[in-house]
Amino acid sequence: MKIGIVGYQGSGKSTLFEWLTDVAADPALAHATQHAMATVPESRVAPLCEIYKPKKVTMAALELVDTPGLSRSHEGSAAKLARIREAGCLVMVVSAFDGADPLGDLRNFGDDLLIADLDIVSGRIERIHQSLKKPHPGPEREQLQHELKELEPLRATLDAGTSLRNIEMTPEQIAATRSFGLLTQKPRLAVINLAEDETKPERLLSAWPPELAALAVSLSLQLGLAKMSDEERVEFCREMGVEMHDRGEIIRKIMDVSGQMLFFTAGEKEVRTWMINKGGTAVEAAGNIHTDLARGFIRAETMSCKDLIRLGSEREVKAHSLMRHEPKDYVIRDGDIINIRFSV
Repeated sequence: MKIGIVGYQGSGKSTLFEWLTDVAADPALAHATQHAMATVPESRVAPLCEIYKPKKVTMAALELVDTPGLSRSHEGSAAKLARIREAGCLVMVVSAFDGADPLGDLRNFGDDLLIADLDIVSGRIERIHQSLKKPHPGPEREQLQHELKELEPLRATLDAGTSLRNIEMTPEQIAATRSFGLLTQKPRLAVINLAEDETKPERLLSAWPPELAALAVSLSLQLGLAKMSDEERVEFCREMGVEMHDRGEIIRKIMDVSGQMLFFTAGEKEVRTWMINKGGTAVEAAGNIHTDLARGFIRAETMSCKDLIRLGSEREVKAHSLMRHEPKDYVIRDGDIINIRFSV
């Protein structure tokens, strides 16, 4: 899944990108997007490796996309945001130092999303109007008119300043806009970028809208700490009275907000973590591993990672009748270890 990192110029979004990916922001891409992977940390991998002694360990990763800095005047923002319409989640970085107004930036960003979605919906409506001026076979004309009927109320909603997250779209409207990548519908996480000497981040979080997930951290401080050696970091934290923030916390929060979770495949050859949407089924998990597994799916041999670690071996899991054979529509649980049985 792609995660779009967005923010106004000087917010620290590129600092977050570098901290999470260990890839420095490229000045040559200041007006474009930069992509890098952020490994999803998982504490259960180590005990699984103790059990299987695998030759290889592979961790799931999120693709982070650093976008060009937005302007608070909204100028050019719609075009910049259009580059991340395929992202599954937006991480908005807002600055909370040097007199910045993080809540004001949050409201402004909401307007940017509305404008960007209004732009794409209005553009499609105008193209339909132009197309209807030309001759079309009856069924094709009816389809265009039906699409127009579904899109007009959405344009009116956006034009009135209402996010599409705040309305219940009809199945027809969802179908009509499926390819649009509407930004106002995407899940969001706010990262409040604190000053290095901020001692009371809770004062900002307490004023934050409760419906929007948020984390508060000094990104420049944490990036600096990440670049130090272990010895330097310990000494610096002791002298300055600061703490190293777990960047895995932010990655896991992004996973949660974007509706993702992990399952495992495990054996002597490899222990591996995989991402799947919460509510995803066994056949979808099989497809994530390889399309052939989904196509020839027979069943999923499934056990809980917690049970395996507690009992110490697959033999013990089976002895306690905790190995399950699940069908295609089985809903994967976080931490499931699965082995797909399939036909060629």
